[in-house]
Amino acid sequence: MADIIEWPVGLLSPRACRPTLVPFTRSGGPSLGGVERVTRTDAGHWEITLDGVPVRGTAAARTLDAIAAHCGGRTGYVVVPAWSFDTAPYASGRFEPPVIVDHDDGTGFSDGTGYLQSAIAVTLAATVAIGDTRLTLHSVKAAEDLVGVRFSHNHALYRTGRLIDLDGEDWTVAIEPPLRAAIPTGSDLEFDRPTCLCRLATDTALARGTIWKGNDELSVSFVEATEYWNDLAIGADV
Repeated sequence: MADIIEWPVGLLSPRACRPTLVPFTRSGGPSLGGVERVTRTDAGHWEITLDGVPVRGTAAARTLDAIAAHCGGRTGYVVVPAWSFDTAPYASGRFEPPVIVDHDDGTGFSDGTGYLQSAIAVTLAATVAIGDTRLTLHSVKAAEDLVGVRFSHNHALYRTGRLIDLDGEDWTVAIEPPLRAAIPTGSDLEFDRPTCLCRLATDTALARGTIWKGNDELSVSFVEATEYWNDLAIGADV
């Protein structure tokens, strides 16, 4: 079983999060008439940069070094935030934070706390398989438009494309990249705070200096761990 950690967004919260889907294209070069034919030869992968990660105090510095030790360069897996607050389909049309709610009977957990309930509620209307490039979303609590938004499921990150069909609250949309893993009907999809399973973009991506006074700030880049999903699909030990 792969050893996977999650980026501590509470302690190392970036100023900006930049998820980019990178397609792989190839060109045969321009023709004599200057026309260049470009073809897409790969499904693409995500690259995510966390800009302005503050390293304030001993706890933050130690946590960053512990993450670097876990990663061992580009080999370790990290669940990275792919925040999409600017495009997330909030029902109100503007940012809505998660809310704390109790059980149906009005009680909370044994320590008195409640559930953290997402502001956006979207489920999968029909089971999809590995490699599918479209799916049907059932809007429980979301904006009227589910085109051009990012979501994740089990830390596999996707974005929706064009609308294919609309039937009441069910949106059939194109997605990219193709499904990394099957998703069963009725599954909750993460639109509020989507995430992506990644590894560091370079072996030294978490390198930092020693700051005696003031604070340090890093820009950390990651690439999607596509090999994890490939291994999972072929039944290899992950």
